[in-house]
Amino acid sequence: MRLLERVRKEWFMVGIVVAIGAAKLKPSVGVNGGPLKPEITVSYIAVATIFFNSGLSLKTEELTSALVHLRLHLFIQIFTLAFFPATMWLALQLLSVTSINEWLLKGLQTVGCMPPPVSSAVILTKAVGGNEAAAIFNSAFGSFLGIVVTPVLLLLFLGSSSSVPFTSIFSQLFMTVVVPLVIGQIVRRYIKDWLERKKPPFGVVSSSVLLMIIYTTFCDTFSNPNIDLDKFSLILVLFIIVSIQLSFMLLTFVFSTRNNSGFTPSDTVAIIFCSTHKSLTLGIPMLKIVFAGHEHLSLISVPLLIYHPAQILLGSVLVPTIKSWMVSRQKGVKLTRPTV
Repeated sequence: MRLLERVRKEWFMVGIVVAIGAAKLKPSVGVNGGPLKPEITVSYIAVATIFFNSGLSLKTEELTSALVHLRLHLFIQIFTLAFFPATMWLALQLLSVTSINEWLLKGLQTVGCMPPPVSSAVILTKAVGGNEAAAIFNSAFGSFLGIVVTPVLLLLFLGSSSSVPFTSIFSQLFMTVVVPLVIGQIVRRYIKDWLERKKPPFGVVSSSVLLMIIYTTFCDTFSNPNIDLDKFSLILVLFIIVSIQLSFMLLTFVFSTRNNSGFTPSDTVAIIFCSTHKSLTLGIPMLKIVFAGHEHLSLISVPLLIYHPAQILLGSVLVPTIKSWMVSRQKGVKLTRPTV
């Protein structure tokens, strides 16, 4: 009974395993030109559905209220979209001399280029009691920025790895990401009361569509007999990902708690999660576009698929520790304030 409850709670993680297993068993179903026609159903319909759903669920008024905290936003966005990918590139120069699969290393670089997620950073910030409005704004704003910045970073760091012309990337991203997001926000204005009353399962819809994308991505891999992933590389990549997350969380904590930082303890909580988390929902569709037709697409996707559950798991484990730190710090601030 407890196992069933656990499976129900972690259905998305189980779904990823099932999707990859199903792709391994019958890869011909989800390949381009196969019965599912992923070149249409995934590349256009599925991706557009995810971002229409995001546009419908994002509360515009909550995002606009956080606009004034410019220093906080700059810190998070520069760390996520500049410092993170640059540091990853330097680390991968050292790792390139090891025997780790080169396409997994390229996948680690793509993780560094990804924008923050709209969900996990916000959920964990809320669980701790941190600056939720800032987390919401930066997650959403980072996703919008990512539409432009991430393809540029991917082409900058991976260069000729992309077989899709630059203009193609932007036109497809605009039609499948920007347009559905804007339409979703417009529709939300007219049915806002109904959405607040019924609370549709937006997360479930996006995650379900994402599972289909993951399935077809791995169908492409397993249908290619030339791809072979060694366990040693996979274990090392898992260790690298956990190390990166812990190191960057510690780094953002140290920087945001300095005496002259200007950030409150609740701001620090939002910074820790928003700066270090990466979007799977935005990332997989982007990789699908940027590396369309690439024979090593799913190997490149593996680090991002590992990073996503790892960030949620690590974040959840650290919630009580970060919460007790924030509460004690806030009490300390109140005690040191002079009484008027």
